[in-house]
Amino acid sequence: MGVLILDGNPPVEVLLRRSAQARRLSLRISRLDGRATLTLPTRVPEREGMAFVRERESWLRKHLSAIEPEMPVEIGVTVLFEGVDVPVIAGPVKRATLKSGALMVPDDPGKVGKRVAAFMKLRARDALADASDRYAAALGRPYNRISLRDTRSRWGSCSSAGDLMYSWRLIMAPRSVLEYVAAHEVAHLQHMDHSDRFWGVVNDLFPNHKACRKWLRDNGGALHRVRFD
Repeated sequence: MGVLILDGNPPVEVLLRRSAQARRLSLRISRLDGRATLTLPTRVPEREGMAFVRERESWLRKHLSAIEPEMPVEIGVTVLFEGVDVPVIAGPVKRATLKSGALMVPDDPGKVGKRVAAFMKLRARDALADASDRYAAALGRPYNRISLRDTRSRWGSCSSAGDLMYSWRLIMAPRSVLEYVAAHEVAHLQHMDHSDRFWGVVNDLFPNHKACRKWLRDNGGALHRVRFD
């Protein structure tokens, strides 16, 4: 994957992606991280791609300007935890600890993000393992193992071997949303597609899935804009 630079103030970086399946040029902006990607059919010259981007410069800049900036986690800000804004404060603790509605961290500004991320990952693993266990038991189909990642393109996945993968950022969403994603991925243990039969299983496991899917569509990008590095 290459990169095109659109000159201007400020310059805009556009990822260049070649696709043998593409029949036309397309320019997209990710709602998750604000990245602009130009997809080119295999034989279309790069100069045509650059011309295509320049023709759509106004559209591109307008949509990029509407995307909220990333938010670094530091003492004094609030972060979402299970759908609730929780203040990050300094206190006499050795690791990030939830106390009285606040996330207390050691007074070490350089490590705040990493400590909060470690707290989130631990809580996410516990919550997702618990949810996956319950839904797998209800379905009567055991899974193989669970892994957590910081994925951008999906909130979870289920492999043909029965391995479940989840984004640990789900712990930032309301608990019902995390539960829905677990039910969704466990349902793939029975149907490895998104057919009507699959959605029937999801509905049996988690009837309120439509509201949770909408929450992710509307708010998922905000979860990815939080920086823990």
